[in-house]
Amino acid sequence: MKSFLRSALAIATIVPAALAASVASAQNLTAEQGRAAVAPFYDMLNQPATKDLKALAEAAMAPQWRSFSGEGIFKGREQFVQQVAGFGKGIPDLKWDIKEVLVAGNRVIVRSEAGGTPAGPLFGVPHGGKSFKIMTIDVHTVENGKLVTAHHVEDWASAIRQLTAK
Repeated sequence: MKSFLRSALAIATIVPAALAASVASAQNLTAEQGRAAVAPFYDMLNQPATKDLKALAEAAMAPQWRSFSGEGIFKGREQFVQQVAGFGKGIPDLKWDIKEVLVAGNRVIVRSEAGGTPAGPLFGVPHGGKSFKIMTIDVHTVENGKLVTAHHVEDWASAIRQLTAK
């Protein structure tokens, strides 16, 4: 009986420690792992009309991935691919330049600059041949090497100001 209790106590001590280590490693990305996890996402955003967006989305994002633009306001993976394709048609030279990447646990925070020259009207602004550059912030959550959520803010009001400036 003592032998059984010692074994049970040993297992009770080892299993939680192993589980905790497993959970910690799954949630603590290195900077390199964070950059690798978001790379296909930003590849999608650079001249998207020239890319296989569906393949890039599947490489980067879990099937249940959600892109949040507000609390409770989100798009799924397929809707996002359609949106990016639309941006690719409307802004053929669209470029999303990563300026900074921060990793905290399983979150990857990206500060970037998006820019391009619309080929036609953008957000109601008539085509005038002007370009824009805006700041963007994304907070990605990574699980099992795939993005599961993105919370994002883009300064589209600044793009409109730039495109309408005289």
